[in-house]
Amino acid sequence: MKKELGKWLMDIAKYITTAVMLSSIFGEVHEKWIIYIGGAIAIITTLWAGLWLVRDKKEGV
Repeated sequence: MKKELGKWLMDIAKYITTAVMLSSIFGEVHEKWIIYIGGAIAIITTLWAGLWLVRDKKEGV
């Protein structure tokens, strides 16, 4: 269950990355730094949580 949730969160990070890149290219926002900072925080958070859930808990290796 945790691995599936982790994979899902990593997919969400990819979708957010795509959305941030497309909105910066096609959007007519005057303050793009807000999109970049908000997107970066969301990407880092979801990617970290996904990787944390998918990690292998083998000890001694």
